[in-house]
Amino acid sequence: MHTVWKGAISFGLVHVPVKMFTATEDKDIHLRMIHKACGTPIANVRTCPHCEQEVAWEEIARGYEQEKGRFVLFEPEELDAIKPDNTKTIQILDFVDLTEIDPLYYQKAYYLSPDQAGSGAYNLLLEAMRQSGKIGIAKIAIRSKSSLAAIRPVDNCICMETMHYPDEIRPLQLVPNLPEQTNVNEKELTMAKMLIEQLSTPFEPGKYTDDYRIALQEAIQRKISGEGADIVTAPDVERTNVIDLMAALQASLEAAKPGAAPTDSDDAGWGSRQSQNPGNARAQKRRGGALTP
Repeated sequence: MHTVWKGAISFGLVHVPVKMFTATEDKDIHLRMIHKACGTPIANVRTCPHCEQEVAWEEIARGYEQEKGRFVLFEPEELDAIKPDNTKTIQILDFVDLTEIDPLYYQKAYYLSPDQAGSGAYNLLLEAMRQSGKIGIAKIAIRSKSSLAAIRPVDNCICMETMHYPDEIRPLQLVPNLPEQTNVNEKELTMAKMLIEQLSTPFEPGKYTDDYRIALQEAIQRKISGEGADIVTAPDVERTNVIDLMAALQASLEAAKPGAAPTDSDDAGWGSRQSQNPGNARAQKRRGGALTP
């Protein structure tokens, strides 16, 4: 697996050097947007709707929309100045019971492995959390974003799950049409509980599959096997500027050979440049000398 972060877990005066790996992977099948007429993938271009032109990266600033159409701009060095100071430490703030954390808070999971000579401290933290039944609540900065995180043992590995901050969780009061009181029929409730009991089973994640992804994979394979009209090949991108440059370089090499006579195109080119730039003629007239390229 690819290392996405290196640093240390810090709790008290103990530092545990670790490497971080993404615990999950995106298995979605991503379909690109294709121009039907020629089979070319559609390009995402950075354009300015006001200037009606493509914008280079060096001409782009970051901005916060204070109000509609009004932005507060930041230069990269201004954003760098307010980044979290410590981006290489997972600072454990507290230890809590796992059951106290609502799953709503969890975001993304990572595996942490011991780095270099940190296996002793790593094993110590792993076993201490396992025997105490506690997990760590920590802060970490990844790609300049500060995140809350849960540090917990998973078998023989320390796992980290980034978490939402409390003010990022929307209150339930914003959800429309929630019942104020749960008044239900007792007989219906008994039957519902019986149904839940019948469907209850130990959690076996391997039995659950992404049916849509499987169906899409099969549909793709059917189209590939059929090699029908739905299979298109994107045309090669024309590189006329590269071809013209190579031709110009080749012509220059030929012209630079000893004894090579000037070509008509060279004369025509010079005459064209002279006629297109009357300033050159005026300057030559003032100097009373010959034009020099």
